[in-house]
Amino acid sequence: MNSLTSALHEKLAQALAQVHEAKSVQALYEVKVAFAGKQGFLTEIMKEMVKLSKEQKPLFGKEVNQCKTAFETTYQTREGQLQEQELFEKVARDSVDVSLPGLKIPAGAKHPIYIILHEVVAVLSKLGYTVRTGPQIEKDWYNFEALNIPPDHPARDMQDTFYIDANHVLRTHTSPVQIHALLSEKPPFRTIAPGSVFRCDSDVSHSPNFHQVEGLLVDHKVSMAELKGTISFLLSELFGSAIKVRFRPSFFPFTEPSAEFDCSCPICASKGCRLCKFSGWIEIGGSGLVNPRVFEAVKLDPAQWQGFAFGFGIERMAIIKYGIDDIRLFFENDLRFLGQFSV
Repeated sequence: MNSLTSALHEKLAQALAQVHEAKSVQALYEVKVAFAGKQGFLTEIMKEMVKLSKEQKPLFGKEVNQCKTAFETTYQTREGQLQEQELFEKVARDSVDVSLPGLKIPAGAKHPIYIILHEVVAVLSKLGYTVRTGPQIEKDWYNFEALNIPPDHPARDMQDTFYIDANHVLRTHTSPVQIHALLSEKPPFRTIAPGSVFRCDSDVSHSPNFHQVEGLLVDHKVSMAELKGTISFLLSELFGSAIKVRFRPSFFPFTEPSAEFDCSCPICASKGCRLCKFSGWIEIGGSGLVNPRVFEAVKLDPAQWQGFAFGFGIERMAIIKYGIDDIRLFFENDLRFLGQFSV
């Protein structure tokens, strides 16, 4: 027993010395594991008790407990000292000199699509238009048939549609929102429908996911003159009063008559540049008076109600306003690009 007791007190003295020499809480903990851990010295020496007599075992066990208590007392005292020391060091290291200039945090930026979209909504709201939204996954009937585009209509080939199943598509335009509005609201009304649309097309000037704004006015008496005035006002507000607008005859199944509208190039002032392909004009979107068949599809009497609709791409408007030459820049999240539109 004497040899075990001597080894116990010798190891305790070494452990206490190591506790006092520990420079960090982690180093201190490693001393504790080695001396009093589950696989430490005390655990191993207790296994030697099987060699002792029945009378010696309780005496040696008492010695072990006294050594363990002495170690724990010294350990806790030293742990408190080291924790306090580390706290002071952390405070000194992380202290802030309030007399120094503050850190300059870069301001966020609005996405150019967001900017144009809200400018369009703000301008048209002056004319009494209110915003409507609709689902991005549409029934074929809303996206095509109610807009006078039956299954065998050649206009479907122009849409490059993503089909979900036989009856559902990713909407190819925001025009289905006008069908929802005509079915759920009592005319007269003026509504705009901004949102994402999807088509199987991707290159420098086209994206499979882009944004459109659809405008719709329904009343008892509507004319092309009102339509032209609305579009001219919108474009002059967006691009400046010097902008010129022209309308060209076109065809859309859901409007009759139909017209595409262009604006004079605000980048080169109609002198000719790469953006306008040196023509001085930039195509904006399509428009026209609502086709009577659309009113018939939603159970409205075309003899009583008339309307006009127009639509255009938000990305195209941003390209024109900011001189952006690649539509893919809108979706790459390059901070060098987006930072140009800082608040």
